[in-house]
Amino acid sequence: NTYRMIEQDDFDINTRLHTIVRGEDEAAMVESVGLALVKLPDVLNRLKPDIMIVHGDRFDALALATSAALMNIRILHIEGGEVSGTIDDSIRHAITKLAHYHVCCTRSAEQHLISMCEDHDRILLAGCPSYDKLLSAKNKDYMSIIRMWLGDDVKCKDYIVALQHPVTTDIKHSIKMFELTLDALISFNKRTLVLFPNIDAGSKEMVRVMRKKGIEHHPNFRAVKHVPFDQFIQLVAHAGCMIGNSSCGVREVGAFGTPVINLGTRQIGRETGENVLHVRDADTQDKILQALHLQFGKQYPCSKIYGDGNAVPRILKFLKSIDLQEPLQKKFCFPPVKENISQDIDHILETLSALAVDLGGTNLRVAIVSMKGEIVKKYTQFNPKTYEERINLILQMCVEAAAEAVKLNCRILGVGIGGGIIHQHELIHGSSFCAAELGHLVVSLDGPDCSCGSHGCIEAYASGMALQREAKKLHDEDLLLVEGMSVPKDEAVGALHLIQAAKLGNAKAQSILRTAGTALGLGVVNILHTMNPSLVILSGVLASHYIHIVKDVIRQQALSSVQDVDVVVSDLVDPALLGAASMVLDYTTRRIH
Repeated sequence: NTYRMIEQDDFDINTRLHTIVRGEDEAAMVESVGLALVKLPDVLNRLKPDIMIVHGDRFDALALATSAALMNIRILHIEGGEVSGTIDDSIRHAITKLAHYHVCCTRSAEQHLISMCEDHDRILLAGCPSYDKLLSAKNKDYMSIIRMWLGDDVKCKDYIVALQHPVTTDIKHSIKMFELTLDALISFNKRTLVLFPNIDAGSKEMVRVMRKKGIEHHPNFRAVKHVPFDQFIQLVAHAGCMIGNSSCGVREVGAFGTPVINLGTRQIGRETGENVLHVRDADTQDKILQALHLQFGKQYPCSKIYGDGNAVPRILKFLKSIDLQEPLQKKFCFPPVKENISQDIDHILETLSALAVDLGGTNLRVAIVSMKGEIVKKYTQFNPKTYEERINLILQMCVEAAAEAVKLNCRILGVGIGGGIIHQHELIHGSSFCAAELGHLVVSLDGPDCSCGSHGCIEAYASGMALQREAKKLHDEDLLLVEGMSVPKDEAVGALHLIQAAKLGNAKAQSILRTAGTALGLGVVNILHTMNPSLVILSGVLASHYIHIVKDVIRQQALSSVQDVDVVVSDLVDPALLGAASMVLDYTTRRIH
């Protein structure tokens, strides 16, 4: 009767189908799927949904996905790619192959979907939707919920929640394990809320075990068939321990740091937080009892493996992005097995490319960069004085480059600007694709104004434009040029003149470069303390002038645990252009919202 929860949330239920065949054995599960397959076509013909959302890995969900796929209805599958350890794995992965779009909860699940040849562009790493509710669950009156389900004399953190289901691939063993669990709970002598098992094959025998041991009438036990989700959250959040083999124990309960004892193999493949103690071979009462003594009453750090509380907005955004006009036929991204001698004319003629923009102190540069990292063509213009002129020139150069790309048979996938952080061989994009704006790390509260509107940013000290600004100040005050230097009248003063003056002994120029290098060094120290990278790469014409100062700042300012980081100067030709292009080229191969 969980449909009542849907009604309580003010959703209209168009159709109710009774598809569960009683029997609680393997044959009943098969008959239930068959009955659903018989009834669903009429319903789907009548409703004509644009998209069918299918959740999880239950056998009834498999019937729904099968019907929708055969009737050419787009399917969005939530929580695919995960691994547990029962027949649910096979059902979950079967639904994955039927589904057109995928919402997964963890990075590992995403990688599993990719490994199963699902289209990267149709996979969203969102987190678990239930975590949105779990991480915002605040109920000051949780004690009234505890008393309602467990009795007036029960205290917070002084009771157990037990939830155990049959393992359909080994029913006999799972019934024996449930019997041992109940014996251990009786011996442990704590108030326990026992939820009835699900309706999988073997559940009827498990209920018989409960009744044989008198659990429903035992003073320490409360046996129930269902607890509303909002109340269940509070019960597990404030329990002394949860025991069983339910996925909620290894997934949702981690959000609260509640100790969990996971029994048997039903969830053996799941990712878990440190709050979970596994008893994979739960073959003796003593082993389970020892686990209860170890776990009961502990408090672990809250885990966010399965989400950060923002899954639903991401899923809604993903749903809105689905183009209902695109072809319905699924495309699988199979790994190459052998060289394919047949080719498509478009692939022959086109080179997948990106436009890279480098906003320097003296020059603006735009380049067409291929997927292989080759600069196909480069465009350079002097940097105008005003912000508006720079923006207009960047747009003009990009338009010209894009038009030229057509003649060069290059397909432009996007435009890239910025620095980058690489984690586990992947470029970090961030939630709004603005990650690694390293130039705008603030290193001084009263530093010079920055083009971003703030002040004291690294870029306001150490960028080519910042050094150009300082060079012009010195030149206007006749303090830039030293013996052996000259600046032609038709040549703009820039950062390179400042560097030249410093090399020739100009103390003021040397001071400006030292301050700029120190600002960059402080920014790098902040990155070391935040990200703890193994390598820092400085690039551009100024990098070789900054590297020694940056290393000195790291030695003086950084924690000893990060001082051994390698700091090097890039030996790439045009690293700024290649880095900017990589942001686009990397994103075109995967999709993370």
